[in-house]
Amino acid sequence: MTPVLEAHGLTRKFGQVTALDAADFDISSGEVVALIGDNGAGKSTLVKALSGNLAVDSGEIRFDGQPIELTSPTQASGLGIETVYQDLALAPHLDPTQNMFLGREIMRAGPLGALGFMDNAEMHRQARAAFDRLGATVRSLTSPVGAMSGGQRQAIAIARAVAWADRVVFLDEPTAALGVRQTQNVLDTIRRVRDHGVGVVFISHSMPHVMAVADRVQVLRLGRRVVTYDTKDTSMEQLVAAMTGAVGEAA
Repeated sequence: MTPVLEAHGLTRKFGQVTALDAADFDISSGEVVALIGDNGAGKSTLVKALSGNLAVDSGEIRFDGQPIELTSPTQASGLGIETVYQDLALAPHLDPTQNMFLGREIMRAGPLGALGFMDNAEMHRQARAAFDRLGATVRSLTSPVGAMSGGQRQAIAIARAVAWADRVVFLDEPTAALGVRQTQNVLDTIRRVRDHGVGVVFISHSMPHVMAVADRVQVLRLGRRVVTYDTKDTSMEQLVAAMTGAVGEAA
């Protein structure tokens, strides 16, 4: 199967610091790939490069097997690639529907739309359908998201990304600072996204969460992918060893 998104030999330097050193990556449709590594391994830089937020010095990115140059998040969104960062990028004073359609508002038909009137009923309908499709627990579509729990905000951010992404979703530490029940809801949501045929890149420091949800694990160390494991054939001890350099490199 041709990967939906792949990187070959990506290099990026910031002054004298090499953040990516000929890094590789690949993900196929309908799988969860965990991207792990110690602090400074290059995870954030790689995600920014693959989501159109950062140019690289050298290397190649391919989408559906074809070389592309990702120059902006808008271009990535047009390809069906979305990213949920750790800060979620939600507007706390807006409700879930308004956050879902922020910058993508549906206007009323006819003259009212031309005058700037939005079709709130249709946006509420589509937002509720998106949340229900992922099993997201969003109790109110009219309350500001700033008043909601961390788990609900995370579910809204993921549902928003999946609503606009039909190919790849990057999730940066989506279970950080969540309780046990909220974490389980997020992991269940990731599985549902995968089951809809979307590739999910799961960036996490939590090895139990990685083992619970990932199909494959790709380990970055010092700006390079050092090993890729099938989750069913590995252990948390092996993953930690790869992150710390206790095992040799393997493609």
